Amino acid sequence: MKKQLLISVLTLAIISCKSEPKEKAIDVQVQETTIGNHIAALASDDFLGRMPFTEGETKTVNYLKEEFIKLGVQPGNGTSFFQEVPLVEITGTPSEKMTISGGKTPIVLDYLDDFVALTQRIVPNVALNDSELVFAGYGIVAPEYGWNDYEGIDWKGKTAVVLINDPGFRSGDNQLFKGDAMTYYGRWTYKYEEAARQGAAGILIIHETEPASYGWNVVQSSWSGAKMNLESSAPQTDVQGWISMESAQQLFENSSLEDKNYNTLARQKNFKPIALGLKASVQITNTIKKDVSKNVVALIPGTDQKDEYIIYSAHWDHLGVGRPVKNDSIYNGAVDNASGTACLLAIAEAYKKMPPTKRSIVFIAVTAEEQGLLGSAFYAENPIYDPKKSVANINMDALASPGPMKDLTITGFGHSEMDAYAKTAADQQGRYIIPDPDAEKGYFFRSDHFNFAKIGIPALYASGSHEDFEYGVDYVKKMKEDYQKNKYHQPADEYIPGETALSGIQFDAQLLFHVGLQLANETKFPKWYDSSEFKAARDK
Repeated sequence: MKKQLLISVLTLAIISCKSEPKEKAIDVQVQETTIGNHIAALASDDFLGRMPFTEGETKTVNYLKEEFIKLGVQPGNGTSFFQEVPLVEITGTPSEKMTISGGKTPIVLDYLDDFVALTQRIVPNVALNDSELVFAGYGIVAPEYGWNDYEGIDWKGKTAVVLINDPGFRSGDNQLFKGDAMTYYGRWTYKYEEAARQGAAGILIIHETEPASYGWNVVQSSWSGAKMNLESSAPQTDVQGWISMESAQQLFENSSLEDKNYNTLARQKNFKPIALGLKASVQITNTIKKDVSKNVVALIPGTDQKDEYIIYSAHWDHLGVGRPVKNDSIYNGAVDNASGTACLLAIAEAYKKMPPTKRSIVFIAVTAEEQGLLGSAFYAENPIYDPKKSVANINMDALASPGPMKDLTITGFGHSEMDAYAKTAADQQGRYIIPDPDAEKGYFFRSDHFNFAKIGIPALYASGSHEDFEYGVDYVKKMKEDYQKNKYHQPADEYIPGETALSGIQFDAQLLFHVGLQLANETKFPKWYDSSEFKAARDK
């Protein structure tokens, strides 16, 4: 509680600032026109939604390579601009129906309308055949919180039904996990991993828009069609899936669960899994393809500290060509993440206009972020640059605002001294910094900086997303809500010349350029705070 009060006081203190943007006199500007030109190209229909393993990937990675060559930036992986990332693509075709038997009345769920199902197992067919459904609360095993939602049951052959997010969300108790701020235990990736570690045959996550932070339409688009994974020896469930809130309510009503208030039950520290007296059946037929995708890596060598590295990152991929929405099937991904990739190139251009920095600057456009941060995960397991010598990561993902923003919102605020570097750069622009006000949505775990942090590299993931200098707070809030509802992971995320605002993106890119520039001419390494779970990885 004291820590949260301290952060609140700090936030209030730094919010009081001048109401007009001011830019410290500098010699080099990140060019707005450069950003716009690259977004227009990368988000065009010609790039087919930039899906790995497709013509869209070939066009994208070659485009990035050629643009780095034009800038005079060196290959970042020896003599190559590419780091090969072996992936397995599984295109699963589930049965049109999932049947639930054993209750008061039979339940039949329709694919996409009521459920999605997939598998990471590299086999032609998987199935749940009358798999016993067990409510496993939030699907969490967290010894540090004294929490085990799987305890006391042999999970072989069973399917866990779990809630999204973690017990702290909307509990009103800041001491329960991290209150409204999502922990990694709240992410769907963790829930899949834990169910597999427990030996379950399947897992079904109950979708709810607020704790998930996206609607069912995003589940439909993100968990259908071809999905990719790194080859791994880690255990996997046979079936992973989601069910809609309406389907979950129908399921619980037909179950043997006496107390239907399952959300309250799951928040109790002494919660134990509850057999629902129901059995689920669904089949998935897989088409399997193994191929190699590419991270694009470029380097600007430093001078006297050239073996120390500042790493800028952005993911180049999106969802490709998929389920049509309003007669449009190309998921262009203008905001997510042509914007960040464009800024990667524009910042590289800015560095090339000035004398070399003491430390080297690395630019990594990673693949398969939309498939589960796979490109950055592969890099973290196979780093080109020694993590001990990697000073910091500055990640750019989904930059969008109507104009220059008063705020700089830091996702993961309070983890490292990168906060202080961000504040210095924000002060130069007449901005204030705030922690992510939507920490319950788990954005810290939803982009590539997370994988850099996991291997001990202090990471900054920040952009203006709260208060516009001209339009204020409410306008930005409405814009974000519209994007989440109508454009996020939808074909409508397009670049519209003359309408897509670029000045705010440039303002953020300029700030991130300044942060990297300061780091690149220092001798110190930013530190993780003692309270951060990532400090141990750096200390190793």
